[in-house]
Amino acid sequence: MKAKGKSKKAKRVFFLLTFNFLLFTSLGWAGMAVQACFSPAGRCSNHIARELAQAQREIFVALYAFTSDDLAWALSKARQRGVNVQVVLDREFDSNNESSKGPFLQQQGIAVKRASGLSAAKRERGAGLMHQKFAVIDRRVVLTGSYNWTVSADNVNDENLLIFRDAGPLAEDYRKEFLRLWQKNR
Repeated sequence: MKAKGKSKKAKRVFFLLTFNFLLFTSLGWAGMAVQACFSPAGRCSNHIARELAQAQREIFVALYAFTSDDLAWALSKARQRGVNVQVVLDREFDSNNESSKGPFLQQQGIAVKRASGLSAAKRERGAGLMHQKFAVIDRRVVLTGSYNWTVSADNVNDENLLIFRDAGPLAEDYRKEFLRLWQKNR
């Protein structure tokens, strides 16, 4: 009796592993590498800066909050190298926070749009913040997680950042979401 139970269990495990492998490879994710970073101990900004420094064609960034000097300069340097850099920030955070990097990025020639920024009255009627936290680099790298590009996220808060490299279809999904936000906020 026990042998039959193990055999059925082994077949189920084999089926699930095979199914997951086929699903994973059919979606084009077989070569994707994923790295996790946790702040404050992980210095996630260093990981982000490294990815930005390797960009060759485009960097699309959508963030609720952006106060990091180091990451703002990393975007500026990418633009100076000829990389197309576009940023969507939450309007309310950017306009009400002296440390927000929106104005600096624009001074550096980076295209910046502000999304949402809704008043408390409008928010009560069901509208929300532009609360995204992601970047897409060269249609192959995705940075996402709870991590805003802020000094607090790097030094004080408990935050997470996931870095997906060779992300293919995943990067394209995030890129489409960025373009939707960009078009929505003309």
